[in-house]
Order: sequence, then C-alpha cells, then structure tokens
Amino acid sequence: MSEKLIENLRKFDTPTIINSLEILDSKFRTLGFTKEQLICTDASLPPIVGYARTATIRAYNKIDPKIKRERSLAYYKYVSSGIGPWVSVIQDIDQNPGFGAFWGEVNSNIHKALGVFGTITNGSVRDLDVLPNGFQILAGKIGPAHGYVHIEETGIPVKIFGMEVKHDDLLHADQHGAVVIPTELLDKLPKAIELMINREKVILDACKREDFNYHVLRQAIMKSAEIQ
Repeated sequence: MSEKLIENLRKFDTPTIINSLEILDSKFRTLGFTKEQLICTDASLPPIVGYARTATIRAYNKIDPKIKRERSLAYYKYVSSGIGPWVSVIQDIDQNPGFGAFWGEVNSNIHKALGVFGTITNGSVRDLDVLPNGFQILAGKIGPAHGYVHIEETGIPVKIFGMEVKHDDLLHADQHGAVVIPTELLDKLPKAIELMINREKVILDACKREDFNYHVLRQAIMKSAEIQ
C-alpha cells in the first residue's frame, strides 16, 4: 500500500470509510467493524491506518518472570516486523477483560518508538496523563492497575468487540471505532468514498437553503439516489 493511499485514507473518519465500503459490499452493514464503544485517548489525532499485528493477553494469572520477558521480547520483535505502518491489536482474554492494563506510559512509549501508530484493544488503558503525544489508543475501559498482565500468544486471529482481525489485515480506526479493509476492495475504495461524499453533499447542501422544507428535502434525496 502506497504512502499516498495511506495519507488519503487518513483524511476520512472511520464512519466515512465504513459507509463507502457498504457501497462496495453490503456485508459492511453488519460485519467487519467494532460493535461496542471504545475509549479514545486522543480524539484530536487523525485516524490510524495500518497493518494489524495481533496478540492476546491475560492479567489474572501469575506467570514466571522469565517466560513473561521472553514472550514480551518475541512480541516486540513481531509487532515491528514486516511492512508498515503497524497497528497493534490486542485481545484481552481474561474472564473480566481490562482487569490489568497492558497499555500505559511504558508500553505506549515502547510501541511509538518502534514505529507502531496505535492500538486497538478490548482491554484497559491507564496513565492517561503521561501517554506519548501522537500515539492513539482505543481501549475497552480505563483502569488503575496492571495485575500480572502478560502476552499469551502472538500473531494469531483475534476478536475485538465483534471485529475479527488477522495478522496483516489493513485497519482504519479513530474515535468512533475500527474497521478491517479487505485488500480486494482497496483499489476501489477511493472512488466509493468520492461517490458517497457526493451523494451526501446534495442532501447537506439542501439543508442549508433558506427555503428548506419537506419538498426541497424530497427533491435532494431523489437527486442523491441518482448519483452513480
């Protein structure tokens, strides 16, 4: 994926991307995106667009420090390998996800320094006042502790609030949530975005008219539907 295409996709919010994907494949009415509210640590940041680096974590169970360290190092190597940009996607598989936060001051700084754009997780985040600028975190909740949080498995399929993600899936995410963009639709997506925006513009422009009423609205809706 070219840098130009990445920058173009980052110009649009995630709802716009999903609306455009719906034009190309109706399954995006119900599948492919997160379906629960996520905590966004910095809504002022542009959307994150990148390739998924996946893992699972637990925080309830105590683990041997040596094993924890080995798994962490293997994960850090994995999350910064291959063609970027990268997005960390971590599923908390504890019975109570978010009991222990994987994301805080240290891990967010490590990931940013490795070149990771941000993360999407059903787990928790903490250290909100000292997170690094420019690193986006979308988390299931905010929590104060980290428990025995550790990496369980790396590079496996995960599921974040209904969104199924595999290694190297292309993701688009912002304060609204996240969506997986199928590679087979990538080339068609820019035109679908343009089409969706043009259809909406007709209706939005009509709403700004001083003589706006039901009849003006009906005319705009009919005109919007004719745009191909």
